[in-house]
Amino acid sequence: MNLRAWWAGALLLASSALCLGEDAPKLHSGKPIQVLLITGGCCHNYPFQSAQLTNAVAKRADVTFTVVNEGGNGTRGQIALYDNPDWAKPYDVVVHNECFADTADIDYIRKITAAHRAGKPAVVVHCAMHTYRATSFDDWREFLGVTSRYHEHQSRYPVYVMDRKHPAMAGIPDKWVTAMDELYIIEKMAASARALATSRSEKTGADQPVAWENNYHGTRVFGTTYGHSDDAFRDPVFLEMLARGIVWASKPAK
Repeated sequence: MNLRAWWAGALLLASSALCLGEDAPKLHSGKPIQVLLITGGCCHNYPFQSAQLTNAVAKRADVTFTVVNEGGNGTRGQIALYDNPDWAKPYDVVVHNECFADTADIDYIRKITAAHRAGKPAVVVHCAMHTYRATSFDDWREFLGVTSRYHEHQSRYPVYVMDRKHPAMAGIPDKWVTAMDELYIIEKMAASARALATSRSEKTGADQPVAWENNYHGTRVFGTTYGHSDDAFRDPVFLEMLARGIVWASKPAK
């Protein structure tokens, strides 16, 4: 069997195992979860990713998405939404899937972290971990729960679930293989964060957290470093994990 056929079969099996589709029991039913998806910046096909994510999550939970794609496609963008002190107030959870590595304005960044520190839950995806990495202060990294400044090559990485009982991981296979994606190297994990899944570097053999939860001053944050390629956002397992992470983050912390 060639690699393409194997990969197609793997995706089919994963989708079947997860019981995705209209007949699958919803992760959340009733009053829609209000989700703000913030996206933009360099290096990724954000219109495609946003469409894939919103459509997939809507199949798994009652949600209403508001999508903000601003800041251009460079590394130094800023999003005008954050100028409103109440920017996060209408939403139950904020998904950060932006990529502005060289934006370093401390006052601007603290407009974002202040809302989360005040209790607004979040899901952080892929390049959100490298966003604002040029800064010397740690406000954003404390919010994320991890510090990462670079990634290794793209590959199809095996993912090993570490906590089967966590709601974001409960429907995910114990081991699954990503679409082509980048492995981010985690330099530091905050004491408030806990790894939920790992992948192994093909260069060093070191295990890297690729999904985690963070308790940011009592606020729930779910994160994953995967999500670079278009194929990642076609992967039913990856999309299921994001859907579960969004629903988990939206619930009151215990």
